[in-house]
Amino acid sequence: GRVVNVASVMGRVSFFGGGYCPSKFGVEAFSDSLRLEMRNFGVKVSVIEPGYFSTMITNVENLERNFHSAWEKLPEEIKTSYGESYLRQFVAMLKIMQKTYNSDLSKVTNCMEHALTSLHPRARYSAGWDAKLLYIPLSYLPSALTDAVFTLFYPKSVGKA
Repeated sequence: GRVVNVASVMGRVSFFGGGYCPSKFGVEAFSDSLRLEMRNFGVKVSVIEPGYFSTMITNVENLERNFHSAWEKLPEEIKTSYGESYLRQFVAMLKIMQKTYNSDLSKVTNCMEHALTSLHPRARYSAGWDAKLLYIPLSYLPSALTDAVFTLFYPKSVGKA
């Protein structure tokens, strides 16, 4: 048998994503433990770790609308802590990142096909240039270094914790 789970490179490193990143870390951990548990039964377990692709979840217009809606519901104290500029910077960063999204979903589906049909499927498949050249390598670095890299791109809040 085969089990193929789709996680994300955000299951290895967290670069904004609220509930998204923890859920993908969970898929990674579940896949790892299941792979070990099912080994004696001949069941192979693989996890696909796509980078950023153009999908509905990465659609900037939807994200912007959702962030503005969530912002409007925040208590004034939190809005003041972050500052209006935080939201503007965040949306601007999303628009810049959108230019790097991969639109060729066959890179992901090819990984899925290989995981499902090959004689010896891999435990992990990374799909997309950003996964292979940026996020997966960053996941092996000390946290202080990945934090420093991600901080360069993260919006700045006006308040202090």
